[in-house]
Amino acid sequence: MSVAVATFALFAASQVATPGPANMALLANGARFGLRAAMPFVAGVALGKQLVIWPVGYGLMQMADQVPWVFETLKWVSAAYICWLAWRVANMRLSVGQSSAVPPGFMAGLVVHPLNPKAWAMIVTGFTGFVTPGTPAFQATATIAAILLACQIVLHPLWTYAGDRIARTVAGTPAETYLMWTLAALTVASVMFVLFKGGTTL
Repeated sequence: MSVAVATFALFAASQVATPGPANMALLANGARFGLRAAMPFVAGVALGKQLVIWPVGYGLMQMADQVPWVFETLKWVSAAYICWLAWRVANMRLSVGQSSAVPPGFMAGLVVHPLNPKAWAMIVTGFTGFVTPGTPAFQATATIAAILLACQIVLHPLWTYAGDRIARTVAGTPAETYLMWTLAALTVASVMFVLFKGGTTL
């Protein structure tokens, strides 16, 4: 009774590192406000995944089997929210260090993963694919939570920094509009991939 720590760590790193709604939000905020100003949002995004991990680890999966329509509804509401965020990203214009807008803070970041279908899919896969049946709930949940948080602490700031660097290159140029629409399109594409790859599974 245990968690396959090494293989789950590789899986988690690959998932956290690849494009998805959260990483696109981090990239866009880094591009809009710069790394330093975006750090409270980054911290919120990292810790927000814990709001999904712990309920899943302590029985939410059992509820999914008993009341599947709740999770089906959640899936589409989440997707709609992320697509709305993508629309906002598409219409942003970059002005690192000069923006009069207020950067999104910790609380804004905190809700990203609970409304992110990719996060739900990743976490559910973690429990169903890397945890031996019969493993105590606390042990399994704490292990998965710690590994995912460690990956996020390293990789989320890198995505935000990438946005910062990109913005300093393209802000005010014709490429700016194409960049923001590309980020928005990638966000929507990542949601659609998660929605339809696994059928009704989040």
